[in-house]
Amino acid sequence: MQVRFAAARPQGSYDLALVAPQNGEVAGLPSAYAGLARDAMRAGRFEGEAGSIVELFVQEEGATRRLLIVGTGKGEPADYEKAGGALVARLLTSGTENLIVELSGANASAEAAARLAAGAALRSWRIDTYRTKLPPKQAPTLKDVVIVGADGSGWDRQRAIVEGVGLTRELVSEPPNVLYPESFVERCRHLADLGVEITVLGEDEMRKLGMGALLGVSQGSAREGQLLVMRWDGSGGAQKEPVAFVGKGVTFDTGGISLKPGPGMEDMKWDMGGAGAVAGAMKALAGRKAKAHVVGVCGLVENMPDGNAQRPGDIVTSMSGQTIEILNTDAEGRLVLCDALTWVQRTYKPKTIVDLATLTGAMIISLGHEQGGIFSNDDSLADQLMKAGKEVGDKLWRMPLGDAYNKLIDSQIADMKNVGPREAGSVTAAQFLQRYIEDGVRWAHLDIAGMVWSQKPGALWDKGATGYGVRLLDKFVADNFES
Repeated sequence: MQVRFAAARPQGSYDLALVAPQNGEVAGLPSAYAGLARDAMRAGRFEGEAGSIVELFVQEEGATRRLLIVGTGKGEPADYEKAGGALVARLLTSGTENLIVELSGANASAEAAARLAAGAALRSWRIDTYRTKLPPKQAPTLKDVVIVGADGSGWDRQRAIVEGVGLTRELVSEPPNVLYPESFVERCRHLADLGVEITVLGEDEMRKLGMGALLGVSQGSAREGQLLVMRWDGSGGAQKEPVAFVGKGVTFDTGGISLKPGPGMEDMKWDMGGAGAVAGAMKALAGRKAKAHVVGVCGLVENMPDGNAQRPGDIVTSMSGQTIEILNTDAEGRLVLCDALTWVQRTYKPKTIVDLATLTGAMIISLGHEQGGIFSNDDSLADQLMKAGKEVGDKLWRMPLGDAYNKLIDSQIADMKNVGPREAGSVTAAQFLQRYIEDGVRWAHLDIAGMVWSQKPGALWDKGATGYGVRLLDKFVADNFES
């Protein structure tokens, strides 16, 4: 589906959408339809809440036209975004091919108009790649959304972010026989065309570097692990140390020898959602030419129960030199991340690191599917990330760290265990990662286990991959690292 801006309505057949603020008048409503529209809004209890819609049919130019009135709430950019998503959700499979959104008289800012376009584009995303017998009434028909009467200057920036979210959703959605460490890398190669520097470390290179934690997870799989590094420097060399994003990329997680229960295991194709978010964020930043220096690192492995797989009771040595007693091979994401964190600190010397991971089921128990959890060693960093998340709708909730939790992962025979007790499982996982953060480095860990996949449609996504994290990271960079 195409989203574009135009100075005037194009010719031809189309549905028309007008906007209305909460408890306000419909912008641009022709007087001929005023009575009918009022009756429809009254009957539908429409009060202009963001994303609410009332639908009616009118006679215009000798033809019947569908007219939609969509609420824009308080008129904030986020309200316009929700309105754009609601319109596409209503019309995507309706049989309609063309929609015109008339903003003349709405006093929408350039940002609000661009966010409406972004909402429409985000809500239109779906993956039908493997559906060979899609019923006609379930097939998308909406091809063109044209926004008229508004400043479209903010759309190029938003479109780059939308494309980054699209990459993340694609990676998260693909089945594990199609997406595995090496093919994940190939799906990201096109970022080089945007100016992203791509580096890939294979298992031989990681073995020489001493990445025993990451490789221990990978050793049960026929697929080779990979460390994917994506660097974007839009600062022109002015920012010497990049901000670093590190993503957990377990492309399929059986749990290894500590095998997961069979029911629901198919969901573990999205256990690479953190790495997916990092890749999508790098595409968004490069696509909009962000004036910042950013490096994204994805630790990519498959966790399988092979005869060569890591066992409970094994002890591995991480790249940092710290030793880890493996009590549960299903606590594998932290093993991948710890080596990736060490590598990026030694290679790029970042002063700020954010890691993202679908790390613990305990986080879903704590926060459900409403917010991701954030753990941080720096209050200002936590505040910056939570502010960015709130503004774009990728919400975060601050979780605790502390010595009492840290002691729970001490081992009798190694430097640490890879799991603590059942209680505070998300916290002890974060404490594990903190042991790999060097002094003076601001660090935040985002446990997004409940956020990368949705069993029900949302304002900006259908069932499935949400693309969570891309817009959060992009906004975080825009607010704090761009000059």
